[in-house]
Amino acid sequence: MADGSRKQKERKDSQLILRINGKDRDDFVALCEALDTSAAREIRAFIRSFVAAHAPREPATSEAEDIIGESTGPQPQKHKSKRGKKRK
Repeated sequence: MADGSRKQKERKDSQLILRINGKDRDDFVALCEALDTSAAREIRAFIRSFVAAHAPREPATSEAEDIIGESTGPQPQKHKSKRGKKRK
């Protein structure tokens, strides 16, 4: 970027390929053009918003946990491995 004070953009290094109905795609692209934006920009914004809305939230810690560094609440259950038994 020309301005050194702006934060550097994160490089886009991955693709998401999906199949949709041609009419839906054409309608979406036309609407994006009418709104002076790009389909890719809107899909990236949707993905960021979706992830932020559904990301697991860290549980609040108690003051005791902060002091001693141990959890005083219920411990998470361990899931049994499905690999343990062999089928005949």
